[in-house]
Amino acid sequence: MFGARCLLRALRSCSSAPCPRHKPSAKLSVRDALGAQNASGERVKVQGWIRSVRSQKEVLFLHVSDGSSLESLQVVADSSFDSRELAFGSSVEVQGQLVKSLSKRQNVELKAEKIEVVGNCDAKDSGFVHIHTPVITSNDCEGAGELFQVKPSSKVKVPEENFFNVPVFLTVSGQLHLEVMSGAFTQVFTFGPTFRAENSQSRRHLAEFYMVEAEISFLESLQDLMQVMEGLFKTTTMTVLSNCPEDVELCHKFIAPGQKDRLEHMLKNNFLIISYTEAVEILKQASQNFTFTPEWGADLHTEHEKYLVKHCGDIPVFVINYPLALKPFYMRDNEDSPQHTVAAVDLLVPGVGELFGGSLREERYHFLEQRLARGHRFEPWSRKIPHATEQLSPCDTTTEPVLYSLCATTTEAHAPRAHAAQREKPPQREACAPQQGVTLARRNWGKPTCSNEDPTLPNKLIN
Repeated sequence: MFGARCLLRALRSCSSAPCPRHKPSAKLSVRDALGAQNASGERVKVQGWIRSVRSQKEVLFLHVSDGSSLESLQVVADSSFDSRELAFGSSVEVQGQLVKSLSKRQNVELKAEKIEVVGNCDAKDSGFVHIHTPVITSNDCEGAGELFQVKPSSKVKVPEENFFNVPVFLTVSGQLHLEVMSGAFTQVFTFGPTFRAENSQSRRHLAEFYMVEAEISFLESLQDLMQVMEGLFKTTTMTVLSNCPEDVELCHKFIAPGQKDRLEHMLKNNFLIISYTEAVEILKQASQNFTFTPEWGADLHTEHEKYLVKHCGDIPVFVINYPLALKPFYMRDNEDSPQHTVAAVDLLVPGVGELFGGSLREERYHFLEQRLARGHRFEPWSRKIPHATEQLSPCDTTTEPVLYSLCATTTEAHAPRAHAAQREKPPQREACAPQQGVTLARRNWGKPTCSNEDPTLPNKLIN
């Protein structure tokens, strides 16, 4: 409830100009407004979504639709109303006078006196299109068998063995559906419920949670993907802090005392970058005794991740280039034998550990053929666009409620191909056709350090 309330309040803003006091405006649907017979300046209120924006020197034109009509209502406003928030997809409440239109395309138009943005469309401003992926699906995206199967109740008579003719489940990820949509819209994301049937009662293994997932086409490097991850992290955090001060203060006082300075510290600094190899060396040299002994080729556990963040000054840390054996087959091979790593990245944050995961996607056809031939079924696919993925993993929301109120997120990049770091059994996926892409050079690892400069990436990662 806290996360949803803060996000809703964070998205609300108001753009209005002073106007004289009048009697309350009558609320009309777009359909009723368009069908009004007497458009003689009656004051009305219309709520809906912006379908187009056209700004001229002295006049602003909006077309607003609420689903009640195939046609949209034209709103005419003074240019002083113009704002970045008045963009395609933003939900608005417009109050003004319903007058006869001078245009031959419609009979009436709304002369705006007040425009309030109820919810803006930031993702669209960043080039992302919001896709609503199915909750009930026949695919097992994670490939680990941890699914809730959906069946009709015993009272429902179903002629076939399965209601949908095939077994169906509650979704564990919208990733596969997003991959298809990214071929049309380049950058897409979904934010919806996700279900995992993991037999665990810990607060780090939720049966249901909301997760942001994204697919990004034409992504050229891990640097590009990390910029998206850091940008989302900081933008979300700053929005919550600035728009929900009372909620944030409540959390700092009673739930997570002492976290305010930590948040400000993270926002002021660029995130650091270390390789998986460096991370293992740091852990081996640590004086702390770990439950799981760190060694190259083994996965990093939460205790390892928290130590690495603390070691690096409580600043979020990107860990890159994981062993190929730890990751799904679709992650891009770095061709750095004998280590043999893939272009994957995890973002570790204070108090939690891994929050985001991402990678470049393998787009070279012969690599996919060879890898899949060693144990995966493979049916060729004609897609030729490189891409990538980013994923914010389910997190512990008890100790960091302010910062991690979103609970989970994912992003995939498509352009040498970046893809979400998923640790379960590699799913059976359709492959991507050949495409020339980025190869990360092998690094001559020296003394383990925490640095935001990596020889395999441009010197300046993020401003």
